[in-house]
Amino acid sequence: MSTPAAQSPAQTVLYSERLLPAFWIWLVVAGIAGTFVLAFIPISLLTGIIVAVVAAVALTVLLLMSTPVIRVTPQVLQVGRAQIERKWVGEVQAFRGEDATQQRGPALNATAYLCIRGWISPVVKIEITDPADRTPYWLTSTRHPEKLAAALQAAA
Repeated sequence: MSTPAAQSPAQTVLYSERLLPAFWIWLVVAGIAGTFVLAFIPISLLTGIIVAVVAAVALTVLLLMSTPVIRVTPQVLQVGRAQIERKWVGEVQAFRGEDATQQRGPALNATAYLCIRGWISPVVKIEITDPADRTPYWLTSTRHPEKLAAALQAAA
C-alpha cells in the first residue's frame, strides 16, 4: 500500500488566488443567455430555454477556463500563463486606489508583462531582475495586494 508523499518545501503554496470575474460579469452572462430565449421564442419556448441553458453553460465554462491564477511557492511565481523562478523576483509593491490606476495607465511601461482584470482594481508590481529577460516588471491585478506582496517578500 502506498502513502501520499509529504509535500516538499518547493511545492508548498505560499499564496494562491484565482482572478474570478466580478458579480456583474455573471449578470451579463445571464443576460446574454436570456436573449437566446427571446431569439428562439418564434420557434418554440422550449427551444429558447434549451439554447439559453447551453449558452449559459458554455459562457460559464469559457469564463472559468480563462480565469488566471496567481500562485507563489518558495521556488516559483506563476501569474496567469507566465511563471518565473523566485530568485529573479526583485522589489514588490502593492497599489490600491489612484496609485493602482496610475500603475495601470500613465506609469505603465509598455514592455511590462500584464495580467490585468478590469473588475479588480488593486495591482501588484513585481520587479524582474533576470538579466536575460527584457521585461522590467510584471503588473497583476489582485484582490489582496498586501498578502501577495508579503508572500513574495517572505522568502526573498
